[in-house]
Amino acid sequence: MRPNGARFAMRAERRQRLKGLHINRMIPNVLTLLALAAGLSAVRFALNERWELAVLAIVVAGILDGLDGRIARILKGASRFGAELDSLSDFLCFGVAPALTLYLWSLSQANQIGWALVLLLCICCALRLARFNTDIDDEVRPAWTRSYFTGVPSPAGAGIALCPMVLWFQIDADFVRHPAFVGCFVLATSFLLVSRVRTFTFKRIRVPQRWILPAMLGIGLYLALLFSTPWVTLTLTLLAYVVSIPFSVRRFEQHRRRQAEQAPPASPEAGATNPAAHAGPPAPIGSPPAR
Repeated sequence: MRPNGARFAMRAERRQRLKGLHINRMIPNVLTLLALAAGLSAVRFALNERWELAVLAIVVAGILDGLDGRIARILKGASRFGAELDSLSDFLCFGVAPALTLYLWSLSQANQIGWALVLLLCICCALRLARFNTDIDDEVRPAWTRSYFTGVPSPAGAGIALCPMVLWFQIDADFVRHPAFVGCFVLATSFLLVSRVRTFTFKRIRVPQRWILPAMLGIGLYLALLFSTPWVTLTLTLLAYVVSIPFSVRRFEQHRRRQAEQAPPASPEAGATNPAAHAGPPAPIGSPPAR
């Protein structure tokens, strides 16, 4: 039997876990669950060979994934539970769902090699998410580094991997569906997920007051194009993101060099400039020399 002290501590911990939570702070977790449902639905659509709905479900999961974190910060509802749930949802929505969709659409024709590519994409996505979770707890790094991701984020990686399918919706060419062509995109995506390439987070962009109205008009135009010609708009969006990667790498290197130039020089070791500090006490007069 447990002692009374241990039993009381367990009851206190249980009451703390079951502490009430305001409904507004649960909204980010609800959005994460909706994204998870969208990712699972994408797998179902792929099994039924409804390819366009499968890709659209992954796109919806990406939109919800981009909203839940921002809403959590606005509502001050960020928690460790929400972060872990978001990582599990991201792995399914942007790792498992795109990989299985591509396998059922094309890579199954390559037999073992195709399945190996599916496993590679899922493993790299899991490693990328694990590294992201460890970087969050690193409070030593400079604040400006939080404007960059290390490697391509998992939603963008899913979009790059699905590029052949999105192109196939537009041109319906046989070479786009060939396992070798699709496999090249899967390999490139897997490398970008676990690489040390710095990419923009687009989270700290501030719009000046005089540009708020033009920015809203641009967003409205983008949404209109997305609903009217979704596949062309998605293709151009993914192309613009890939083109931005070299600029993000260059910008990161500029920031790092500027910080290295502004850093104060390292102080010398204590006593290094004072040789007398290391010398022993003076020898008494008339003593024999040291051997």
